[in-house]
Amino acid sequence: MKTGIHPDYHTIKVVMTNGTEYFTRSTLGKEGDTLNLDIDPSTHPAWTGGTQHMLDRGGRVSRFNSRFGAFGALGKK
Repeated sequence: MKTGIHPDYHTIKVVMTNGTEYFTRSTLGKEGDTLNLDIDPSTHPAWTGGTQHMLDRGGRVSRFNSRFGAFGALGKK
């Protein structure tokens, strides 16, 4: 490996949204910096199994379904 071309790899503190803290190694910032997460696995629906809802603004979704619903969009039969 070439010397002097790689970023500094050091320990930082990560603070999750619920206040949980842990230390990890990263190239972010400098030694001892803190990374405060706005979204983390304990709160985000992608990890917690939450559902996403599609808002129907101005009847766009229902209009789309009435025009193209017969094609069986998204594998529905």
